[in-house]
Amino acid sequence: MRDFLPERPRERPLERPLAGTLAEALQLRLREDIILGVLPPASKLKLEALSRRYEVSINTMRETLSRLSADGLVVAEGQKGFAVPPATAQDLREITEMRQLLECRALRDSIAHGDLDWEARIVGAYHKLARAEALVEADPEAHGEAWERGNREFHEALISNCPSRWLRVYRATMYDHSRRYRMLSLKTQAFPRQQSAREHERILRAALARDAQTAERELAGHILKAAEFTGFVQL
Repeated sequence: MRDFLPERPRERPLERPLAGTLAEALQLRLREDIILGVLPPASKLKLEALSRRYEVSINTMRETLSRLSADGLVVAEGQKGFAVPPATAQDLREITEMRQLLECRALRDSIAHGDLDWEARIVGAYHKLARAEALVEADPEAHGEAWERGNREFHEALISNCPSRWLRVYRATMYDHSRRYRMLSLKTQAFPRQQSAREHERILRAALARDAQTAERELAGHILKAAEFTGFVQL
């Protein structure tokens, strides 16, 4: 693994926390920086360098990295410290399979417990995503973040009526891992958003029709195609 000595951040200072406490804000910042590739795959996470960058104590940084290791976004290397997980074809295969398993099951359960409020959530999230998809085609750099946020909110809305909290929690972890691979790929190629938009519409229609079998099939294919886009592997 190569050493990674990050520079001091120029934006998003922790003085304006993203959560209620400094520790929560730091965890969210590190999570996003790993997913977005700011902290690259296979890079060593030096406690002193990171504590200077994020303006926190070494103990706070160590505790935060330990918490992130529970989700697999950080690798604890025993006495050697911490590192960002490498990006590999085998890892992506396993992430994709687990996300299909968890998210499709959560969608089936959510449809089974669907009500008018759930319908309103998924229609609203889809409308917001569709608007972002139209804007991002014209200016990907300006609207890419809005599209990512809309995509996450639509997928979360679909499973929001799943009664199992743990199923939703583990599914969210797999979503973040798959997003890390997608964000790495976006550095070198454009995401096929028009294809993704058609897939989202088919998933929405099946969910509203309470057609769980079709909705699961469409969602599983959508997750698979997103993984294939990364270029890490043909699944």
